[in-house]
Amino acid sequence: MKETNRKKPTLVQALIPIIFMILALAIGYGHFQFRTEPLLILSAFVAGTIAMQLGYTWKDMQEAIVEKIAQALPATLILWSVGFLIGSWMFSGTVPMIIYYGVQIVNPKFLLVTAFIITAVVSTVTGTSWGSAGTIGVALMGIAGGLGVSLPATAGAIVAGAYFGDKISPLSDTTNLAPIAAGSELYEHIKHMLYTTIPATIVSLIVYFIVGLKASGHMNTPETVGIMLKQLDTMFNWNILLILPVFLIITGSLRKWPTIPTMLGTSLFSVALGVFIQGFTFKDGFTSLVNGFNVTMTGFEGESIFEVTKLINRGGVVSVTGTTVLIFCAMGFAGIVSKSGMLDMVLQAIMHHVKSTAGIILSTIASCFTVAFVTGSSYLSILLPGELFKDVFIQKNLHPKNLSRTLEDSVTVLVPLVPWSAAGAYMAATLGVPTLEYLPWAILNLYGDHVCYYPCNNRYRYCTS
Repeated sequence: MKETNRKKPTLVQALIPIIFMILALAIGYGHFQFRTEPLLILSAFVAGTIAMQLGYTWKDMQEAIVEKIAQALPATLILWSVGFLIGSWMFSGTVPMIIYYGVQIVNPKFLLVTAFIITAVVSTVTGTSWGSAGTIGVALMGIAGGLGVSLPATAGAIVAGAYFGDKISPLSDTTNLAPIAAGSELYEHIKHMLYTTIPATIVSLIVYFIVGLKASGHMNTPETVGIMLKQLDTMFNWNILLILPVFLIITGSLRKWPTIPTMLGTSLFSVALGVFIQGFTFKDGFTSLVNGFNVTMTGFEGESIFEVTKLINRGGVVSVTGTTVLIFCAMGFAGIVSKSGMLDMVLQAIMHHVKSTAGIILSTIASCFTVAFVTGSSYLSILLPGELFKDVFIQKNLHPKNLSRTLEDSVTVLVPLVPWSAAGAYMAATLGVPTLEYLPWAILNLYGDHVCYYPCNNRYRYCTS
């Protein structure tokens, strides 16, 4: 069918698939605990039906879906690489060693504060929230499990810390993308981000400190911890060289080595460490890369306690394949609503009749939320509203850095709280805690969007409290 025969969707037509998806996920996933993937596919069917009524063929929609999946492939490849990395770090003894000494050093009352600060530092240095959570975050989850600290709370602190760096690191992709979309300058954007990031960080640290002092949740008994440490000490040989994989990842990020080759190379190096330091076999090492590490590979005689198997039976690319399926299903829905113009219609409706400065900012935030919720993509959630509001900000004499900060405040920290987004699915799979369970504890992500406005000078009118 010729493109000229395609119709522009009405607002009602554009809203139907989005509202259907919201209700399907809220009721199906939220109440009945149905799997997310079929719900997204069902929503895509609804969107596809309307798209066909508008004159789009299945070939049109398929091309749009493939395009969206192609855009998600770099993130998917990183996801697979992290699966390899975690399996290899378990095999080498890198993560078990961090857990072994971390359990003895870290005070349970300050674990949430520690988790936030460490992941914030690592993500700022490396510029990647995924790498921070997938490496040091996994080790911190192991320490929390050993100490009996709430895993959802620890995961939330890790996610919050990881996205601290993702917001302000000049190495972060979204930190670079936001000023590009808005027309501002990178370091002026980062400086402006501090107005919301610093208060959110302070609030986060206060909450984690108070919660830690109350020592909420069941703490493992000293006897359980003692048995766990003894078994880990029996299974692995501790050696300072086991820290090398961590330094390789950090060095690679600082020197801007290609992310995927660096992760895969470090994974193979970690397997070699497991063979030569731990005495494991190469066969088990390659199995760990694919299927994940298993405590039986250590040759431990006797039955390991639940706390140990839960800590180290992890990793492998197979463990993240479910996340890949979820991403592809989400991209199917996103491709159809984007290609058919339904998403554009909703965004235009959001900004219609907006006159005041506050209204423009709130409309931008609403647009970012809409795209993030519908597509689960941080890149689309920055680029589409950025393109939509770029001229509006200029017309209202608002400095572009206000738009770039609004985009990042509304997107970067929000996307990992959306269960069907690539970031949300990744964090849940990597940390072993469902998105909705760690969501209340990701304080920086929740607080980071709260802004207010007061009149200043011309192009600097949008500020924060």
